[in-house]
Amino acid sequence: MPIFAGDGTELAERTTEKLKEPEEYRVILLNDNYTTREFVVEILMLIFQKSFEDATRLMLDVHRRGKGTAGIYTYDIAVTKAQQVHETAKKYEFPLRCIVEEA
Repeated sequence: MPIFAGDGTELAERTTEKLKEPEEYRVILLNDNYTTREFVVEILMLIFQKSFEDATRLMLDVHRRGKGTAGIYTYDIAVTKAQQVHETAKKYEFPLRCIVEEA
């Protein structure tokens, strides 16, 4: 039903839209037997902006458990970071891999 102003002009109705939060995705680093621990720490600091202490802790977690979550992001950012990991690892001839999965 239209809403009218006092002078007879029709006013736009107010609509409220609920915005859906973007889905989140985990970037998970996978352990291998060839990539050095120092390189993994550098990757975590460079690409995921982790502090040296956090990067070291996460690297050890990946080493011991076989995988570890480097970060949780929206889909586009998660995929971009995974690509950066793969490109950087390839450049330095390491087989470091990561996967992106829904959080």
